[in-house]
Amino acid sequence: MRGMLSRVLSRVLMSPLFTGTMETAQLHTETRRRMVVGLGNPGMDGTRHNVGRAVLDSLAVRLGASGRWSGDRQLSSELVVCDLEGERVILLKPKLLMNVNGAAVAKAVRKFGVQPEDVLLVHDELDKPLGKIAVKQGGSARGHNGVRSCVDCLNTDVMRRVRVGIGRPSGSTSVDRHVLGRFSPDERKTLNSVLAQSVDLLLSLLSPPGGVAVRQQQQKRPKRQAEDMDKDETASPS
Repeated sequence: MRGMLSRVLSRVLMSPLFTGTMETAQLHTETRRRMVVGLGNPGMDGTRHNVGRAVLDSLAVRLGASGRWSGDRQLSSELVVCDLEGERVILLKPKLLMNVNGAAVAKAVRKFGVQPEDVLLVHDELDKPLGKIAVKQGGSARGHNGVRSCVDCLNTDVMRRVRVGIGRPSGSTSVDRHVLGRFSPDERKTLNSVLAQSVDLLLSLLSPPGGVAVRQQQQKRPKRQAEDMDKDETASPS
């Protein structure tokens, strides 16, 4: 029932009533356009569920664009547009609830002329402990409501995901309370390293093979950091 309501709300948010007259980019341009989306809830930065948005903030700092975030009411998002090795990169933080993040992503994809396969979703992952990061190439949402919303609104599951581990709750703590809660002091000691590793991984995914960003990350990444990053996973058939 909740999933059905989220889908209906997403369709309403994507309608002309909320988007108005929106200029769209030409799909066939000389410059390739990529989009990195930090999934999360507005006003809840610092929580485990918003670790994807925290990664995007760190990526903006690395790209020298931390002071360039701007709000876009039509896209229901905050965004930064950057250039990385000859390609246009849009960093997007939806300002909608996690369950309908996909509505903002779909509107941004249309406006900037980004192909779904050039969209990278960054989100929290319950099934991996804090400190582990994995890449998933398309496939099912694996129970993540923000990813499911993006799949529904873009009508495809080809988007690559960077899954940042937050671990499962211990004891009698519910999953909802765990993901919506803030990182503990001990977890925060690990978090800075996780954010840096996630940015390194994103830059390697965004840069062309043999590009400057890839070479720099390979040179400075310590062996133990590489061990914390899982190899690309194949898309599940579901």
